[in-house]
Amino acid sequence: LERPQVAPPPQVASRRVRTAPSESSGHRASPTRRKDRRAARAFLDRKQMAATGATLSARSAHAVPVATRASRRASRARAPLRCVAEDAEAPSAVATGGTPVRKTSMLVIGATGTLGRQVVRRALDEGYDVRCLVRPRQNPADFLRDWGATTVSGDLTKPETLPAAFVGIHTVVDASTARPEEDTYAIDWKAKVACIQTAASMGIQRYVFYSIDKCDQHQEVPLMKMKSAVEEYLKVSGMNYTVLRLCGFMQPLISGYAVPVLEEQPLWGTDDDTRTAYLDTQDVAKMTLAACRRDEAANKVMTLAGPKSYSVREVIALCEKLGGAQAKVNKVPVLMLKATRALTRFFQWTAPASDRLAFAEVLASGVKFDAPMEETYEILGMDVSETTSLEEYLEEYFSKILKKLKEVGGQSRQKDFYL
Repeated sequence: LERPQVAPPPQVASRRVRTAPSESSGHRASPTRRKDRRAARAFLDRKQMAATGATLSARSAHAVPVATRASRRASRARAPLRCVAEDAEAPSAVATGGTPVRKTSMLVIGATGTLGRQVVRRALDEGYDVRCLVRPRQNPADFLRDWGATTVSGDLTKPETLPAAFVGIHTVVDASTARPEEDTYAIDWKAKVACIQTAASMGIQRYVFYSIDKCDQHQEVPLMKMKSAVEEYLKVSGMNYTVLRLCGFMQPLISGYAVPVLEEQPLWGTDDDTRTAYLDTQDVAKMTLAACRRDEAANKVMTLAGPKSYSVREVIALCEKLGGAQAKVNKVPVLMLKATRALTRFFQWTAPASDRLAFAEVLASGVKFDAPMEETYEILGMDVSETTSLEEYLEEYFSKILKKLKEVGGQSRQKDFYL
């Protein structure tokens, strides 16, 4: 350690000592005079030493040790973040000592999607202050601002753009997923890890994540495997979380089955026996907000299912009944889908298509995407009567479309009447 700087010893005022004339002046001092002079010098030396010792003690009490090179290297060292799909370890949530955020502050990721926009609208209706993370693009999400939400630009594939969106937020609802033209691994795994790490470091109080029903049972499907990995990653993040596993949405059935029936155009189906309990996205948004409000839903994994499950054949038959037309169905054998997937796996440029065709493995097993909802309704404080059935949803759609067609004198082949 370097010696601390010490101030010079204080000057001690001494009494004037009368001395005898020096020998140079021709006079010789007597022995008694010489003895008194030596005693005076010794007294002054003792006082100066005492004052110097007191100064050194006071300085050393406030002195700061000089850091060594090894200690400086140790202080700069940081533990690296792990991001491994097989054994993910999320960072622990950091306790912040700033101003408490309001429970009504919410960030919605994927707010322009089919489900995300319904969550935004429902949250605004219930009095939440909603912030939406949207990607920078030419056509901004003006409709979100028109509803009363605020938007923040950010790119899920660029983690450095995320922290600003999480400032002052209590609850995060993650409804984002990869589009058909996007990299599923980049959006549904790497981006999720970045969002969870950012949320944990910013002290987010509740993180709501949408997953897929039975994702832990079908690890052969890449998307379901990633959803299952994100669930485990979120559980060890240290945050309060809620995982909502979804079976299927009613909205895609309109473009997939209802519209082709009205347009008298062929539609595609499979010969499998897979059954799905579809839910209206508005009901999913209602359940999501209930989960955000209630403490009973914290740190839970719940499956959200509709009142009844349907096969593809039953959905087509229902559309035919309500639309008053016969559907032209082209059936695709599941074995053909599996063969196509096996072929596309050998080429890098067809890998995304192969991943999406992996659902053929699930279809071939005749799985049922459904779950009992009694306990879930109890946790959410809801009742089954608040959920729309598929018959009610399709009946409302067909009645509106057919009424509109009668008013304008149109025919069923017109495609301008989407809801």
